[in-house]
Amino acid sequence: MQNRKIKVGIVGGAGYTGGETIRLLLQHPQVELSFVHSRSNAGNPLFYVHADLKGDTELTFTDSLRQDVDVLFLCLGHGESKKFLQENTLSPSTRIIDLSQDFRLGDTVGERKFIYGLPELNLTAITTATHIANPGCFATAIQLGLLPLASAGLLQEVHATGITGSTGAGQKLQDTTHFTWRANNISAYKTLTHQHLKEIRQSLTQLQPGFSDAVNFVPWRGDFTRGIFVSSVIPSELSLTDIQKLYQQYYASHPFTIVADEMIDMKQVVNTNKCVIFLEREGNKLVVHSAIDNLLKGASGQAVQNMNLMVGFEETTGLRLKSIAF
Repeated sequence: MQNRKIKVGIVGGAGYTGGETIRLLLQHPQVELSFVHSRSNAGNPLFYVHADLKGDTELTFTDSLRQDVDVLFLCLGHGESKKFLQENTLSPSTRIIDLSQDFRLGDTVGERKFIYGLPELNLTAITTATHIANPGCFATAIQLGLLPLASAGLLQEVHATGITGSTGAGQKLQDTTHFTWRANNISAYKTLTHQHLKEIRQSLTQLQPGFSDAVNFVPWRGDFTRGIFVSSVIPSELSLTDIQKLYQQYYASHPFTIVADEMIDMKQVVNTNKCVIFLEREGNKLVVHSAIDNLLKGASGQAVQNMNLMVGFEETTGLRLKSIAF
């Protein structure tokens, strides 16, 4: 099982998540990257778009699909994955991992039903799934900070603030991703209305069905390219020692989520598939700090983690990446 190789394809390989998925799969010891689909770049070498891949692969983008892949990653824009599956015929044996938000809330296409792909929540279901809806980046960081409390029925109203790098906005140029706007600047956006709130609530009520309190979230744009740092404040009467035990027990069998015993920083997780969590308590308020790389644990890394679980590989295969300390 651990020596076999699978064939994998990518649709939407020209964007940030597509590029990260390519990089991970090229280095994965049990994967053969069969094709990378991009209509706008068909015929061009992958390094034409992702310059760092020069010397790593001679693959070119294609505008056709191969039917013999074991797993297909959809790295398309929101709304595009559903359209793609409606318009294209794929082998029924091909497993699909969608990195858009199209199927996170239970939407289907024909007979295709998607499992929400947060391993720390749905590990068993992922191992038998044929279709995965990969979680959102902010959703991943916030949920991993809250799941242990929800699992114990202890979650109350949440006030969360999170900051993300410019790659979270995608590769298409926007006013708020220009260097001259982003540099030396921070701004809030989608205050209390961020699209990831729906999937966050879906997961929390899966563990704590009676949870009906508000999840108040203010996202910020940061002056850096990648990474997410979230601080969530929750009322709690538990001692810090009991809370730490709860978190350590919940994540004991999950290799990529680490409960730290000292304050964390974002650089610990950039370029890794980790989520690192630190807990603080003042009065009756618990503060949960959680940090991830938005393009890895928040997107492509988690997608490969899901692939590993779906096909029976060791969960961490191809994902032992080096953080950027300096």
